[in-house]
Amino acid sequence: MAQFSIEIADQDVNRVLNAVAKNYNRSEKVENPAFDPGLPESPATNPREIDNPESVPVFVNRIVRQFLSENVRAFEVKEAKRVAAEQANQNANPNISDPQLP
Repeated sequence: MAQFSIEIADQDVNRVLNAVAKNYNRSEKVENPAFDPGLPESPATNPREIDNPESVPVFVNRIVRQFLSENVRAFEVKEAKRVAAEQANQNANPNISDPQLP
């Protein structure tokens, strides 16, 4: 499988990661899947929210992969529409007649 990579200057890594995380609304906290609504909410034993287990770098990597996939899909849909329109235009005027008219 091919790899696609980019380089970010060391001094810019946090800047880039934080910008993407903020632009794509990464939450610092997420709902706790183990939260028990039948018990009292407690930050120590039964928190409603927990720290986001998806780190900023992992989040940004996922967002970049999603961005690339969406762009490929959008391009392919646009290209398929273009080809379909060309094919439809080649046969745009079907021969239709009324046999009851001279």
